[in-house]
Amino acid sequence: MITLRASTAARLVLGYGLLGTASIVLVSAVFYLGTVGVLDRDIDGRIIAQSDRLLAHATGQARGALLAEVRRLLDDGIDSDLEIFQMLAADGQPLAGNLGAWPAAAARSDSSDGPTLLSTVVTRSGRRAPARLYLRPLDDGGVLIVGRDLSEQEAVRAVIWHALLAGAGVSLLLTLAGALLFRRVVERRLGAIRRTAAHIEAGDLSSRIAVSGRDEFALLGRDINRMLDRIELLMDGIRHVSNAIAHDLRTPLGRVRSKLDDALRHQATVPGLSCAAHDAIDDIDDLIRLFERLLQIAEAESGMRSRLFERLDLGHIATDIGEMYEASAEDGGVTLTVDAPEHLYVDGDRNLLASAVASLLDNAIKYAGPGRAIHVRAGLFHGGLASIAVHDNGPGIPQAEHAKVRQRFYRLDDSRHLPGNGLGLAIVSATALAHGGELLLEDGAPGLVARILLPLAPPS
Repeated sequence: MITLRASTAARLVLGYGLLGTASIVLVSAVFYLGTVGVLDRDIDGRIIAQSDRLLAHATGQARGALLAEVRRLLDDGIDSDLEIFQMLAADGQPLAGNLGAWPAAAARSDSSDGPTLLSTVVTRSGRRAPARLYLRPLDDGGVLIVGRDLSEQEAVRAVIWHALLAGAGVSLLLTLAGALLFRRVVERRLGAIRRTAAHIEAGDLSSRIAVSGRDEFALLGRDINRMLDRIELLMDGIRHVSNAIAHDLRTPLGRVRSKLDDALRHQATVPGLSCAAHDAIDDIDDLIRLFERLLQIAEAESGMRSRLFERLDLGHIATDIGEMYEASAEDGGVTLTVDAPEHLYVDGDRNLLASAVASLLDNAIKYAGPGRAIHVRAGLFHGGLASIAVHDNGPGIPQAEHAKVRQRFYRLDDSRHLPGNGLGLAIVSATALAHGGELLLEDGAPGLVARILLPLAPPS
C-alpha cells in the first residue's frame, strides 16, 4: 500500500490544490483592488477637488465669504447625507460645519503641516460613522475639513468582501473536488497497469492492459502491451527451444554414442576406429553448426548488434546475394532472377540482413526443386516499408503452416528427408524483428513468397 507521502498522485493533488488556492487569492486581490480601490481613489479625488473649489471661491475675500460658502453647501440639499464640511478657528473652535466631533489632528494642524488625507470615525448628525477627511490648513491658522461619509462604501466593501469569500470557498471546494477526481483517475489508470504487472509476475504472460482513448496513459499502455507481446514471444521461443533441444538433439547425440560404442565393441581395429571417429566428428560438427545458428537467433533477438546499424541500400544486398547464389541455383536446375532497384535505404546490420536473404534463397533452391524459377525482388511495399521478397513457383507451404514454420526446429513432414534443422525461417524472422520489421509468408500461387519488411531509413 502506497502512503500519501510517497504517492505521486497525492503530491500532484496537493500541488494542484495549492496552485488553485493561490490563483483564487490572486484573482480575488485583483478584483478587490479593482473595485474598492477605485472607489477610494474616486472619493479622494472628489474631496480634494471640492476643497480646491471652496478655497478658490474665497480667494481674496474675508473669512466670512468662506463660511458663507460652507453654510450654503450644507443647506443646498445636494448630497447632504454624505458630504462633510467643517471649518475650525485657529484655536480649534468650530465656526461652521456638520460634524459633532472631529479628529484631534484637525485641532493641532498648522500651516506647516500641509494638507492631510486620513480615514477616521467622526460624529455626524448625532451618530458615529466612518469617514474620509481632507484637512486643509488656512492662512489665518484655522483648518478647513472637507470629507465624505463612507457608510455606503463600507457596506459595498462588506458585500464585495463576503462575495469574494463565498466565491473563494466555492472555488476552493471545486478545486479540491477536481484534485481528488484527478487523483482517482490517475490511481485507477495506474492500478490497471499494476494489476497487469502482478499477473505477469504470477506467470500469466497473456495478460494485457486494457487501452482506451489516445491520452498519455493509453500510449503508455500500448507501449507496455507491445513490450509484453515481445516478451511472450521470446518466452514461448525459449520454451519451444528447450523442448526442441531435448528431443531433436537427443537423436544425433545418441547416434554419435551408438557409432562410437559399436566401433569399440565390434571394430576394434585402427581403420574401424578411425572411420568411427571421422563419423563422430562430422556429427559433432553438425551439432556445432546447429548451436551457431541458435546463437545467431539469440544475438538477433537480443538487440546487441543494433549499435552496429548503418545506412544500407537494400537493393545492393539483394543483388550481391543473388550473384553469390547463381552457381548454386544453376547446379540445382533452378532459374534465378533478381530485380533490385538502387536507393532503397534502410538502417541495419549488413551481415544479418545478408544472412537472412541468403537463408531465404537457400530454402527456395532446396525446396522448390529442379526446373523451377526463383525471383528476388526489392522495392517499396504498401505502408511505406522497404521489402525484399524471394518468390519461387515450387510446392509452397500450406497456409495453415505459415505461422509454425517460423518456429525453431519446426519442419514440414514432406521436408524431413532433406538436410536441415528447421532454423532457417526462425533466423530470418528474428533478424527482421531486430530491425523493427517482420517476415511475411504469402501464397505465391503457385509457390511461396517469403517477404522481409523493414522500415525505410529517415532522410539524412
